[in-house]
Amino acid sequence: MSKWLQSGRRRDVCFLLAAEGEDGHLRGQQLKSRLESHYDERLEPKAFYGSLSALVEAGFVEKRTEGIHDVYALTEGGRRRVREHYEWVSECCEGGDSAE
Repeated sequence: MSKWLQSGRRRDVCFLLAAEGEDGHLRGQQLKSRLESHYDERLEPKAFYGSLSALVEAGFVEKRTEGIHDVYALTEGGRRRVREHYEWVSECCEGGDSAE
């Protein structure tokens, strides 16, 4: 398993970006707000943006500036990891033996 998958927050950020589609992107604050809503708790900005930076540095997420906002989107590598993880979780939930 790739190390990035060991962080639930990073994984969830990637899934939120995947939900936007191949051409989709979200501003950092939109991502943070959606995660806070899902987790039902406030995220510390420093920790949240640290997770985003780690995903950018690992090549799973791209960051660009639009106006005054930084926006984020999955790279092809990020989309591939999301698909692989989704397939693994699906197999686990169906009782498959690939959870080893």
